[in-house]
Order: sequence, then structure tokens, then C-alpha cells
Amino acid sequence: MRTFIAVPLPPEVRALLGEMQKTLRSFSANVKWTAIPSIHLTLKFLGEIEPASLPRLVELLRAAAASEHPFSLHLHGLGGFPNLHSPRVIWCGLDGELPSLESLQKKVETACVDAGFAPEDRPFHPHLTLGRVRDRTNLQPLLDYIKIGSALEHTFAVREFNIYQSILRPQGALYSVLERIELQGD
Repeated sequence: MRTFIAVPLPPEVRALLGEMQKTLRSFSANVKWTAIPSIHLTLKFLGEIEPASLPRLVELLRAAAASEHPFSLHLHGLGGFPNLHSPRVIWCGLDGELPSLESLQKKVETACVDAGFAPEDRPFHPHLTLGRVRDRTNLQPLLDYIKIGSALEHTFAVREFNIYQSILRPQGALYSVLERIELQGD
């Protein structure tokens, strides 16, 4: 089964991202916008895994979460990967207690490697994917808007992360939670 590990977003954050996406859609750029319920903060993409590997992975992730404290993140601005000159992805940035997020991500990565999964070869760049650019049609006005800056600001708490299964369908991926893992630190 195709899986990944991610921080879920609270309903109010999804609502704000939906409003921002509505504004971005108004530019009519050729972007495949991410369905709002599908937006999450990825900590580790695992890809196809054997269901039998899940119990050991959950055990290691729970151990990793045992010493991690809940923390706050802040929606902060918009951008593009690899850059705004020629983006493939439009994203919402994050700010706040980033050292806590980075600590959590490193512990998740270590747990996954200990469970037998390949280590990530790219650096961790926390972001929320809003859309994927298909081509440059009507893209420049959208990029100009992003460069001006966004009033999208909101703080939210991170208290858990989930292991998700991703089922690919023609109308888009469907995500289901396989396991919830709460941050247990005091």
C-alpha cells in the first residue's frame, strides 16, 4: 500500500487555505489545485510498503513521539518550488516553532530508517502544497500576486501526526488514516 507520514491540519487552517486557493484560482493559471481536504504537512513519504511492516513502524514512531512536545506553527506567505521564476509547485509557507517541527521530522526519519525504509536524500522544507503548475498559461499574474505577499496568517497547534494510506484515483488521491500518533512530551 502507498503510504506517507504527515501532520494533519485543523479545520480552521483548511478553511483559510480554501479561501486563499479561491483567490489564487481567480488568476486562471493552468495549475492543478490540491483538494483542500488533502492538504497536509508531509514528514516522510514512504511510497509502496508491505502491510506487514506497519506494526514495527508504528512501534518506532510511537517511541519517537514519546519525547516530543506539542508545538505551534504559523501559516506564513506563499511561494513556489523550485523558485518563483519557474515554479512546479505553489505552496503556503510555515513559521513558528520550526526547531520543534524539525526535531519531530528527524525523529520520524530515524524511526523509518530503523524500520527498514530508505533515508530521504532531500533536505526537509516544511510547506503546504496548494497546487502543481501544469504550464505557464496565465501564470505571470499569479506569480506577481504571490511576490507581492499574502495576508494569510494563522497559528495552529501540532499535537499529532498520522500514517496515511494514499489510494490513487483518476479524480485525485484519496487519503485514509492508518494510525494516529500523539506527541507525548510534557
